[in-house]
Amino acid sequence: MQALKGGETIQVIVFSLGEERYGVDITQVREIIRPTKITRIPNAPDFVEGVINLRGQITTIINLRKRFGLPPKEIDNDTRIIVVEYNDAVIGMMVDTVNEVKYLTSDDIEPLPSIVTSRSEAKFLKGVGKLPDGLLILIDLNKVLSEEEIEGIKV
Repeated sequence: MQALKGGETIQVIVFSLGEERYGVDITQVREIIRPTKITRIPNAPDFVEGVINLRGQITTIINLRKRFGLPPKEIDNDTRIIVVEYNDAVIGMMVDTVNEVKYLTSDDIEPLPSIVTSRSEAKFLKGVGKLPDGLLILIDLNKVLSEEEIEGIKV
């Protein structure tokens, strides 16, 4: 997610994990799909749900709940997979729900407190978006996984 200059606007896809709302720049998203049959991979990291066949392309599915240290939740009718491209890899990020698309201006985005951003595991956190109905945590999906993790799960 690029830094916005004064007055610039971005579209963000708003999704939920538990009670928290998150936003991701729409330009990072290839598509949003419903979960299909996920094939588990032995000895994969805990946050890797497995792989799916996405129109003939084997795609690794990451459970963002597990990646963010949240308790697990069963897949239900609201569960969605946000498909993103990481360099030459296509990866799906499983979330509880995808709520809507919102517009944010540079004035609507506040930086995170330095106590949060100084932690290495928080490098994907980009700021806080202010909406009329509450706040959302802005994340950079391209930084949720390290380069080594991407190489390790690339199909």
